[in-house]
Amino acid sequence: MGAGFSSFESDQNQTNRGSSSPTKPGLGDLPEACVSSVLKYLDPPEICKLALVNKAFHRASSADFVWEEKLPLNYRFLLDKVLHDRGSNYFPKKEIYARLCRPNRFDDGTKEVWLDTNGGKAFLSISSKALRITGIDDRRYWNYIPTEESRFQTVAYLQQIWWVEVLGELEFEFPPGKYSLYFRLQLGKASKRFGRRVCNLDQVHGWDIKPARFQFSTSNGHKAVSEFYLHEAGRWIHYHVGDFAVEKPKMPINIKFSMVQIDCTHTKGGLCLDSVLICPSDFRTSLLKP
Repeated sequence: MGAGFSSFESDQNQTNRGSSSPTKPGLGDLPEACVSSVLKYLDPPEICKLALVNKAFHRASSADFVWEEKLPLNYRFLLDKVLHDRGSNYFPKKEIYARLCRPNRFDDGTKEVWLDTNGGKAFLSISSKALRITGIDDRRYWNYIPTEESRFQTVAYLQQIWWVEVLGELEFEFPPGKYSLYFRLQLGKASKRFGRRVCNLDQVHGWDIKPARFQFSTSNGHKAVSEFYLHEAGRWIHYHVGDFAVEKPKMPINIKFSMVQIDCTHTKGGLCLDSVLICPSDFRTSLLKP
């Protein structure tokens, strides 16, 4: 019986080898339009991963309508404001998205805007050089110092002063959503010594007597005020001023913001002022992590 079964199996193998079975369809046989229609519902990192599957997926991942929905509603404003290239409106949408996700400087390099690579939400950072700082022209009080710890490679450093006043104003077209405004500050002056980070705290004083007052107001009716004692020395902290909402797309918003400590009964010093950050409120948790 065993010999008979072996003979039957051998005959079947010969028969199978002699006949050509049709090739099974694979992912490469899917119409590109169908693949694109699925990809548009995914996040940008997922789209980029699937673009590596095969040539069909790569072509499908470059379709304009896939990336159109990932771009913020104000992306044309960003192109004109940041890239200063009229022809960029005609770039493929995937390339526009990639360009806007990079840090892009404007206003003589004092401001920087970029999109979150995962969801296309807008972030904006304002350098200390774009702020009006009382006493900044007098080197007895303030100095600009170079540092690798700032995205602008420069921070304003306060040695000592009686009256601290920092004012700023911005007009910008934000996509609809909820945003938070922060001042990025550090007590102490950081440097590198033998390859290690050290922070000089010799001039830090006066910030634990009275709180610093932060506030902002927007042209669409939002206001916020907050107060903080500055007492955590040696590390950068984002001090949350408040939140505001943008309801209407493609409408410029004017924002005025400030930081003051004007109690002249004592001096203050040893403060590094890096920047003001405006970002989607969803990212507050990650910014406030120690």
